[in-house]
Amino acid sequence: MIHRMERSRPSADAVPAKPAARAKAGLRPKAALPKKVVRPSDGGQKKPAVSLRSPPELVKMAVLARHSGVPAATIKHYIREGLLPEPEKRTSRNMAYYDAGLVPRVKAIKELQRTRFLPLKVIKEILDGQAEASDATETADAIARTLAKMAPEAKRSRADLVRAGMPEDELDWFRAMGIVTPRVEDDVELYTGDDLSLLQTLGAARKAGITADMLPFTALGPYAEAIRNLVKVELSMFREGVLPRAGKNLPALVEAATTLSEKLVMLLRRRMILPIFAELAEKGSAPSIPPPPKPERPTPAHRRR
Repeated sequence: MIHRMERSRPSADAVPAKPAARAKAGLRPKAALPKKVVRPSDGGQKKPAVSLRSPPELVKMAVLARHSGVPAATIKHYIREGLLPEPEKRTSRNMAYYDAGLVPRVKAIKELQRTRFLPLKVIKEILDGQAEASDATETADAIARTLAKMAPEAKRSRADLVRAGMPEDELDWFRAMGIVTPRVEDDVELYTGDDLSLLQTLGAARKAGITADMLPFTALGPYAEAIRNLVKVELSMFREGVLPRAGKNLPALVEAATTLSEKLVMLLRRRMILPIFAELAEKGSAPSIPPPPKPERPTPAHRRR
């Protein structure tokens, strides 16, 4: 007996993978498998991340000083004190290049010194975010307000001072040493407040007969250094004694302490003059004045003013 054999339905595996053949066999199109991505072996080593940051613009010290309005000698002092980084590149012993992006930080340091009279250590902590910025800022603002009340409001340009008899080399030296800090408006060097009072006091002394041979202007170098050390002592005492206990009375206490300091220095100095003079006369000698450092000259743009 011959049995009629039915044609068995082919399995999916027996049908070619072509879409037309599968449709003819009554099967759904076969889903395409994702292609296997073959990645090259890196030997287990991580590839270094590609930096998208462009390299800094490098400039010489003279350019950094000109753009920031701060003397090169002062900028180098900031570097020694750790407020600014070392040069990005040094091509020789006397040639170095600095990041031009430091200009805003240099300006900020000088502005905090000029308006808030903070020591460099405190300024560094504020800029680096390591100190309580609110307390430091409030203290600095109170000191600045108190000193602003004491300082005169007059201002003179560099040209005005030179016409009045101030030698340009003396003015350059005071500026380079940080004894005076002019501000620049419309490319004009201006002296205001206590800076102007100091220069006018020296001019008055010259007119009164105290000549440069008697008291050279470079004598202000060690004098300023002694005052600087005194200010450090005063501020350290204030930060350790008054600031932690001031609370909401901080502004009033800052004003009282600043005024007290001004009077104490004047009175104690006046009290010590005669005893120390007698002591020196007895010894038959006078204290020697060390030679001042030679400051770098300011930029030509400032010298023309």
